[in-house]
Amino acid sequence: MATSRSHIAVRLIAMAAGISLLFASGACSTGSENDVNANGATTVTTSKTTAGTVAIFTPSDGITISQRTPLNKWAKLTPQITEELIGQGVRKDAIEKTTSDSLDQQSHDVQDWIVDHMTASQDSSDGGNDSSDPSHTTIIVAPVVDADPSTRQYGDYVTQPTDSSDSTDAGSFDSSAGDTDEQDAYDRLDAALKLAKDAGMHVVLLSNGVDGFSPDAFVRFSTAEQIGALQATKLIAKLDLDKASKDNPKAIEVLIPYSASGDEQANEAGSGSKSDAASETKSDETDGDETTQFDDAFARAAFAGMWRILKPYFNQGKAYSPSGLLDKNTKDSDWRAVAVPADDEKHIAAALDERLPIEKKNDAGTTYTKVDGIIAMNDYVASVVTDELASLGYTGSAADINPSITISGIVGNITGKKDLQRGKVPDPAKAPDADGESAGNDDTDSSDSTQDPNADDESDSRWPIVTGFGGYVDTIPQVVNGKQWMTGLENRNALAADIAETTVRLNRGESLADLKYITKELVPGSSSKTKVNTIREDALSVSAYNLKTVLIDPGYITMADAGL
Repeated sequence: MATSRSHIAVRLIAMAAGISLLFASGACSTGSENDVNANGATTVTTSKTTAGTVAIFTPSDGITISQRTPLNKWAKLTPQITEELIGQGVRKDAIEKTTSDSLDQQSHDVQDWIVDHMTASQDSSDGGNDSSDPSHTTIIVAPVVDADPSTRQYGDYVTQPTDSSDSTDAGSFDSSAGDTDEQDAYDRLDAALKLAKDAGMHVVLLSNGVDGFSPDAFVRFSTAEQIGALQATKLIAKLDLDKASKDNPKAIEVLIPYSASGDEQANEAGSGSKSDAASETKSDETDGDETTQFDDAFARAAFAGMWRILKPYFNQGKAYSPSGLLDKNTKDSDWRAVAVPADDEKHIAAALDERLPIEKKNDAGTTYTKVDGIIAMNDYVASVVTDELASLGYTGSAADINPSITISGIVGNITGKKDLQRGKVPDPAKAPDADGESAGNDDTDSSDSTQDPNADDESDSRWPIVTGFGGYVDTIPQVVNGKQWMTGLENRNALAADIAETTVRLNRGESLADLKYITKELVPGSSSKTKVNTIREDALSVSAYNLKTVLIDPGYITMADAGL
C-alpha cells in the first residue's frame, strides 16, 4: 500500500535534517588516507575505497507475451555492471543491487536506502571511511515504467515515449497521469533522488527519466524511432535500394505491432484503408484511455523512425507496398494502416495473408505476391512472419538474395571452418521477362529462347528479407539459416563498461568530459534545459554474416544457442 503524503513528508524532513550534520562533519573527514613519510611530510594515498559505494535499482524483468526471452534484460545487464564496477576498483561489498516489480516498491526501496546510507554516513563520519561519504556514493536507477505487452517484446531497455509534444519529455515518467498510489510513488522517487543529490550523492538514470529531475548522467537506450530507423536502414542496404529503379522496384511490407485495448477490433488492424486507419487514430487519440495512448505512442514513433528512412524510396518509385497500404502520400499519422495487434500470432498471420494473397490454379501451379522485404519491428512478430511465409509456400532464404553465399558457407564461417566469401550480384535495372532476360534487352534471339510461363511465379515465391529487434535466443537459429535476415539489440557489454567507468569517476570527483561515449544532451524529464552527461552506444545489428563476432565471441550467446 502506498505511503501517504504526510508520511513521505516526515521521512524527508528527517533526511533533510541529516544533511546539515553531514556537511558539518565533512570538514572532519576526507576521501583519502593521510600518511607521514620518512621526511615527516604528509602524503595523500589514493586507495581502492575511493571508488566509493554504488547502489543499483532496476525493475524486475518483465514477462513477454510469448514467454520468449530477449537478450535485452535487466537480469543480464546488472551483473555485467557489477563486474565492471569491481574491475574499476569498487569493493564487491560496496555494491548493492535491488530489483522492484512496481514504481511504488522501487520508490520505497530508493528512499529507504538513502535514509539508511545517510544514517551510516553520520555514524562513521569520524572514522575516515570514505566509502560512506555521500560524495563518494552513486545511485544508479532504472525507473520502473508500466510498459504494455507489445513494447516488452523489444526488451527491457527501450526508452518509453510519451504523448508529449516536447521531445525532451519522451521517456520520462508522466506525473500527470495515473491513480493516487502511482502519483505518490512518483513523488516519493522524485523527492528522494533530489534529496540524495542535495546531500552530495550522484545519480545516474537508465533508459527513462523522472519528470522534473536532472541526473548527473543519463544512459540513453534505443528509442522506438531508432529501432524503426535501424531496420529500415539495414533493409535498404541489403536490397541495394539506391540502385533500384522505377522499372524494377522492390516490394516492401511493414508490420507495426501494437497492443489492442478497449473496443478496438484486432482483425481490422493492418487490413483497412489508410483513410480508415487515420480516422481510427484520430478517434483513439481523442477518446482513448491512457493505456491506448501510451501503446499508440510507441507504435507511432517506431513507424515514424522507419518511414523517415524508407519514404524517399517510395517517393522515387524505387519501392512499393504490394498491399497498397504504403505509398508516396503516406504520412506519419497513417501508421495504423500497417498496424497489427501484437497479442495474438493468429492475427499477425492473418494480416500477412491478406497483404500477400496467393492464388492456386488447377493446372498452372500457384500465383504468389512478390515481396522483397518485410519489416517486422520485433523478433516476436518476425518469428510469426517467417512461420507464415513458409506456410504460404515461399521458399529459400535471405541468403538467396546474394546467390554466391550459401547457408552452408554461413554456418561454416560461424563455426570457424571457413572464411565467408561474398561476391556482388547485380540487380537488373528493369524487371526480368518470363524468359529471364531484362526487359528491353534486344541481344537475345527470340527464336532460340524458351518461354517459361511459371518463371514469374517462381521468382515471386522467393523468400524475402525479414527484420526484427530484441535478440531472442530462441530465434537466433532462424537468423543463422537466413529465414530472419537481421535482429537488433543493445550493446550491453559496452554500456556496462561505460556505466561503471562513469560511476567511478563521479565517486572520485573526476571529470567526464574526455569520455568519448558521453555527450551533453537534453534528457527525458530534466527539470531544466541544461544539457546532461549522456551515455550512448549504437544498437548492435546482427545477421548470419556477423553473428559470430557480434554475439558468440563477446559471450552474449553460445554456439548451442545458435543451433550449431
